[in-house]
Amino acid sequence: MQSITTLSEFFQRTGAEVRLFDMGRRIAPFEFSRLTEFEAGATPWPLPWNGQARLACAFRLGNDTASEPLIWFLALPLDEQGMLVPGPRDAFLERLVETLGRTVESVGRDDAPHIDNLMRDNPLVFNPELTQQAVLHAQAARDFAQPASKHHALVYAYLIDADTSVNWQMLGLQGIADLVARLESGEEARLAERIPALPVEVLQPLCYCMEHQDLASACVEPLRERAEQAARSGDLETVCAVIRALGGSRDSRVGAWYDTLLDDPAACGPDVLAAIAARGWVHLEDEQRLPRFLTRLAETPQANFTALVRDLALVPRLRLPVLMTLRQASADSPIGLRLAELDR
Repeated sequence: MQSITTLSEFFQRTGAEVRLFDMGRRIAPFEFSRLTEFEAGATPWPLPWNGQARLACAFRLGNDTASEPLIWFLALPLDEQGMLVPGPRDAFLERLVETLGRTVESVGRDDAPHIDNLMRDNPLVFNPELTQQAVLHAQAARDFAQPASKHHALVYAYLIDADTSVNWQMLGLQGIADLVARLESGEEARLAERIPALPVEVLQPLCYCMEHQDLASACVEPLRERAEQAARSGDLETVCAVIRALGGSRDSRVGAWYDTLLDDPAACGPDVLAAIAARGWVHLEDEQRLPRFLTRLAETPQANFTALVRDLALVPRLRLPVLMTLRQASADSPIGLRLAELDR
C-alpha cells in the first residue's frame, strides 16, 4: 500500500465525507484546511486542552449517504508551542495502513468495521464524558443532515413550546443537546423565557450543552439571574455551570458579570476561576480583566495557579498577554508573591 503521512491525506484519498470537530475547550466545527495546515507544521493547534489537540473525526466512506458516520476521538500530543508532536500520529497511520491492507483509494463502506476496530486499545483514543458525547453526536447529525434523536421532540415540547403535560424527568440528555445544536433565532427568545422557572436538574445539563455553542443574547440575563440565585443558596455547581455556559457568548454583559465576580473574593473561589478559564477565555482577552483574573487567581490559595496559567498561555491570543502580565508583576504583588513561591 502506498504510504499516507497525514490524517488529512487519508480522508482525501479515501474520498470520505468528513466533518471535523475540536473537542478541547469547546466542541465546535473545525475546518479541514486548518487540520491540513496543523499537520504540515504551519500553524499551532488553536485551542489546546491539557497539552493535546482533541479532535473528533466524523466520516462516511463509500456512497452510503444514509448511514451514521463513524467517529474517531483522537488526542494528538502537542509541544509547548501548540505544534503537533508527529510520532504518535505517524504510528496511528502505520497501524491504519496495516489494518486496511490494500490501497487507500479502494477503501469503501465495507471497510468501516475494520477501521472502527482500529480505535480499540489505541493510545491516541480518548473517551469523552457523556455530555461531550451527546453534544458531538448532536452537532454531527446536524452537519450530516441527519434527523435529531428520538429524544429531541419531547425536549422541544418542554423547553420551547412550554408544554405543561411534559414531565421534566422524562427528558434525555441527547434531546437537550439536539435542541441546543439546532436552536433557531426565533426559538431562542422562547427558551430564554423558560429559564427562570426551570428545575435545576434541567438547567444544569442545558448549561453544559450551551457552553459549546455561541449563546444567544436573549439567554444571558435570565441565566445570570439564575446563577445569582444559586449563589445565594450555596449551589456552587449551578453557578459554575452558568459561568461556563455564558462563556460561549460574546455579549459584553458576560464580561461585566465576570468583572463583578472577580471583584468579590467571597464569590470567586477556585471553582469559579476554573470555570472562567475553561470556557470564558474569550472574555479574558481584555487588558484590564486578564490582570484582574490572574491577580485573583494568585490570591486564592486553593486554586491551581500554575496549571491554570499554563493552560491559558496555550491559547494563542492569550499567550503573550499572560506572559507579559506575569513579567510585569511587582515582587510584592499577589502574582509576584505566588511566582516567588513557585521558585523556591
